[in-house]
Amino acid sequence: MDYSSSRWRKKRLHILKKDKFICQVMKWYGLREEATIVHHIYPADEYPEYRFCDWNLISVSANGHNKLENRLTGELTDLGRWLMEKTIPGQDWRTSKEKYSI
Repeated sequence: MDYSSSRWRKKRLHILKKDKFICQVMKWYGLREEATIVHHIYPADEYPEYRFCDWNLISVSANGHNKLENRLTGELTDLGRWLMEKTIPGQDWRTSKEKYSI
């Protein structure tokens, strides 16, 4: 995935705006942190067909990102795998009746 591409930069900004620049993961913990990162729920390397889908992208802070992905190995954490299992391809979790909470 080329994170420096124009297409990704536009998509990243779109998702951050959609989530109001608020970390969606830390929100589950009742905390409010500024989101600066857009995380792929289904990893872009394993699921390239989902890399630009809004439903597969979530705004997170550095803390929130660390809760979803091991920053040393790039592997999903238990919480990251849980989020992936809860997310149904093609269904936008933002408009789902079932709100994610841990």
